Amino acid sequence: MRAVAVVVCGAGIAGLALARELGRAGIPVKVLERASGPRSAGYMMDFFGPGQLAAEETGLLPLLAQVAYSVTAVTYVDRRGHPTAEIDYAAATRAVGGRLLSLLRGDLERVLRHDLGPLVDLRFGVTVTEVVPRGDGVTVASADGTRLDALAVVGADGVHSAVRAAVHGPEQTFLRPLGLHTAAWTFRDAALRARLGDRFVMTDTVGHGAGLYGLAGDEVAAAVFHPAPRDDPLTLPDDAAGTVRAVHRDLGWVVPDALAHCPDGADLYYDVVAQVELPRWSRGRVTLLGDAAGAVSLLAGQGASLAVAGAHVLAGELAPALAGSGDVEEALRRYEHRMRPVTTACQEAGRRSADWFLPPTRTRLLARRLALRALRLPGFDRLAARRLVGTAGALP
Repeated sequence: MRAVAVVVCGAGIAGLALARELGRAGIPVKVLERASGPRSAGYMMDFFGPGQLAAEETGLLPLLAQVAYSVTAVTYVDRRGHPTAEIDYAAATRAVGGRLLSLLRGDLERVLRHDLGPLVDLRFGVTVTEVVPRGDGVTVASADGTRLDALAVVGADGVHSAVRAAVHGPEQTFLRPLGLHTAAWTFRDAALRARLGDRFVMTDTVGHGAGLYGLAGDEVAAAVFHPAPRDDPLTLPDDAAGTVRAVHRDLGWVVPDALAHCPDGADLYYDVVAQVELPRWSRGRVTLLGDAAGAVSLLAGQGASLAVAGAHVLAGELAPALAGSGDVEEALRRYEHRMRPVTTACQEAGRRSADWFLPPTRTRLLARRLALRALRLPGFDRLAARRLVGTAGALP
């Protein structure tokens, strides 16, 4: 059995951000990731709020600014491609105090991976099978037979966290579905990429929808959203690509072209839109971070921000305790005490925005159009921002 200071399970945004900060504080970290290598897939994200403040404090922000995309607007279009409403990104940026970056999830992870430092050991292709808290540490076992004895373990392995399942129980107990399934993929189409320009373009439709935006070169990213089965919202379809093509083929505009590029297998991201609600995040010297602890869902739009902010808060509490100047379990409790109210506020904001994000009726659709047009009125953009993002504008 080999000993290590901290084992972080998951090499996504939360896990990498935590490992980066602990390593800078002189704490050796081993990051275990079940995927065979870095993932390039993922949504474009609006990065603002507490995560951006944490990135500024830790010197990460200039690195992120270098990979940010320039977005001018979110444009809603009908089935013929005619614009129906638009959000000006300059106004949206002002609504969050000028602190907003548009980042691709894969780019944020890449920046973090390249800035980990010598005290962080990142291992891909490692599946954690057992997490056993004990009095003065935690034992972690993996599928290849390796066993690690750590002073603390952090589960940063996402909505479907294996660490959470090992320590707290089956995920069905803690997942709160929001009634939607989503899928995302990328493809190359130079003509469509030029047509999109620097905009996110969303279908202005009832019940289900799609969004497209341009990436580097002639690459395009597509995302679709549709209702989950009412009787079993957590179960995913056996043929995800077939479901995507069948459900969204009537959306018009250029969506059929995007659906023609929808891949089968692992190249298609498909999942339930859900939040994670736990009575507590820590057990002994095992704690959870990011989506594993309290996923807010893509409807809240702050998952990456809370991951970076949570990593900053956790590192600030945990590093001194591991260095010998405090109690580790008490440090984990303080971390949760500081982050849980922010996470809860974002979750509430996400639930409020469900009908805005995907209107279930034409009446709700028309109401959204009116609201979007009202965003151009002085002061209304700030009111809408507070309504949608809750109170998570400060670093706890």
